[in-house]
Amino acid sequence: MADQVIAVVAVLLTIVGVTGIVVPVVPGSLSVIAGLLAWAIWGGAGTLGWVVFGIGTALVLAGMSAQYLITGRGLKRRNIPSRSVVIGLVSGVVGLFVLPFFGLPIGFAAGLLLSEWWRVRDWKAALSSSWAALKSVGLGLLVELACALAAATTLLVGVLTHLF
Repeated sequence: MADQVIAVVAVLLTIVGVTGIVVPVVPGSLSVIAGLLAWAIWGGAGTLGWVVFGIGTALVLAGMSAQYLITGRGLKRRNIPSRSVVIGLVSGVVGLFVLPFFGLPIGFAAGLLLSEWWRVRDWKAALSSSWAALKSVGLGLLVELACALAAATTLLVGVLTHLF
């Protein structure tokens, strides 16, 4: 019975983590690792739990690294400062509370665009660089999400193998 409870908690932590990658208000990849670790320690699966933890953590870390590399490379290629993305993220979080769910992407895009306009003082250039930044951030997010989903699948296969 305890194995099943820990498995449910681990899966829930992983779901929260995957959700947090898309909605940055919730902890993302670290919650996935926490779910993997919880199941490895208390899930009663022994070696299987630690193998799942190792594979899942490697996937999550690869996704986190790829997200930063892809986003950073895309921003650097267009000479877009990280400050613009940070302002976009802060605007997105504010937007999330002003207009639930839809406010996050709208706030992010608006904050990014305004920050870029402030930097270059040209709407056409600001739109172009904002679009490039959105594509870089979006691609990085998709890679991190794919890796987290692969880690979640690894956990699910491990849990099902152990319980059945």
